[in-house]
Amino acid sequence: MNRKINNCTTQKMTDLKTTNEVDPLRRMVEWQSEQAELSPMDPPDAYSPPSMDAVAYEDMHPFLQQLVDEHKAAIKELDAFEQALLRIQNTGLDRAADGQLRDFFHFFDNNIVKHNQREEATLFPLLHQRLIENGEHGKGPDALTAVNILEDDHTKALQLAAVVFNFFGLAMRLPDANSRLVVLDAAIEQGKTLVELLKLHIFREDHIAFAQAHRLLTRAEFEGMEIRVLSL
Repeated sequence: MNRKINNCTTQKMTDLKTTNEVDPLRRMVEWQSEQAELSPMDPPDAYSPPSMDAVAYEDMHPFLQQLVDEHKAAIKELDAFEQALLRIQNTGLDRAADGQLRDFFHFFDNNIVKHNQREEATLFPLLHQRLIENGEHGKGPDALTAVNILEDDHTKALQLAAVVFNFFGLAMRLPDANSRLVVLDAAIEQGKTLVELLKLHIFREDHIAFAQAHRLLTRAEFEGMEIRVLSL
């Protein structure tokens, strides 16, 4: 799992400070930064984006509907992983919790990573291009768009997953009880951060990026993406 994550991780560092106010994701990030710090497991205000034209699931192209469906499956796995983290925090790392962790990282490798790769290979390039053409980009020389933020989320998720996976593995091998508890606590906290990052990322895509794609891309372009996915 660690090898796969490390192979997938790329250097996509973006300067979010240069993103234009017209970018709805940027406005949401700025708004969040002004709020009081919240628990990573309970950030309700993070899910209040700027007012946008919502797109009903029924009105989306099947390509976007498939991505939304995969997000719903991911949320269920994230909820189960979150419960496992709370269980470990309260009762320690036992065989049942270890099985839950293995299930989550298997899902991360085989579903979340591949889902993100499909988005980056099909939807993101054309959406990024259309956002630039429509003037919905940053003022800096690199013309950053909402897509850059989402790609950065993908990279951060890969990095965090590798950290959490390795911390839990290390905690199981440490013979010293105190050292094991320190590493286990770090694994739990980083795991909580991973859960919140992915949940917020999914919310951003479902409610902002996919609405942009629905508005800016054509049916023929979505159909081309469906064909492209078959070759990945």
